[in-house]
Amino acid sequence: MPLNQAFSRPTTKPLASRRTLSESADPRPLHRSGPYLKRAAAAFGVALAVAGCARLAAVDSNALWKIVDIRCVPSQQATGTPGQCTAVDLDKRYAILKDIVGRSQYLLIPTDRVSGIESPLVLAPHAPGYWADAWAARSYVNRAVKRTLADNQLGLEINSQFRRTQNQLHIHIDCMRGDVSDALARHANDAPGIWRWDTLNGSRYRIMRVNSLSGTSDPFRIVSRDNPNPDAMAMQTVLVTGAGPSAEKDGWLVVNSGLDADNGSGSAEGLLDHACRIADTSS
Repeated sequence: MPLNQAFSRPTTKPLASRRTLSESADPRPLHRSGPYLKRAAAAFGVALAVAGCARLAAVDSNALWKIVDIRCVPSQQATGTPGQCTAVDLDKRYAILKDIVGRSQYLLIPTDRVSGIESPLVLAPHAPGYWADAWAARSYVNRAVKRTLADNQLGLEINSQFRRTQNQLHIHIDCMRGDVSDALARHANDAPGIWRWDTLNGSRYRIMRVNSLSGTSDPFRIVSRDNPNPDAMAMQTVLVTGAGPSAEKDGWLVVNSGLDADNGSGSAEGLLDHACRIADTSS
């Protein structure tokens, strides 16, 4: 994601769960001496206190992970409040964070260390249902714009490994661009489970209508069927939106492209509108 700025303070109350989360750690070794680590820790503390998460996010590809792991999860465990996050669900192992970019953009971030779309952890047998949870969190977008948008006006998105600046998995939750929603309307009645190619915002995407975001219809699992290894998944971008005004009735559209596709894209984030102009034109 183009994450050049900070994340604002929480704007809503936390989710109810408070079960203790097992500690997660960055698996990469640190070949540093004790004094160096102490100085680094002190410097990081100063960065948080003085510069805030804004500048940290601009220079540190692990900023999202540090915000969740240092600021949000411990607060939820200790006090039942989500700290800097909007919400933390310890049972389902994710946090919701308001992104300062845009009026209504939120991020779903795992509370476990998961690098991104390329991580085998998203395809593990008992992997959390991040897409279904992110879809449920669209309510925060509606609160931000003070209206209830149709499901085909809301979208979720994840960037490829090569079109993001943060190395912690995060799913963008925000409004769709109106022209993209209009273009996708032609797929509202597609037969479920079949890919169909289309051009959106100048790039080629394949689109599948599904009736669920869970189990075998989880978007990570759908895209991985013909991208069976981490290197192939690393090039993929995925967007999810309602196939019609009510996803429960109409289903969802899984929109996928990749850097390995002819005229493909590694980022579908441009199909979202972080200004949420569609909220100003909706009745």
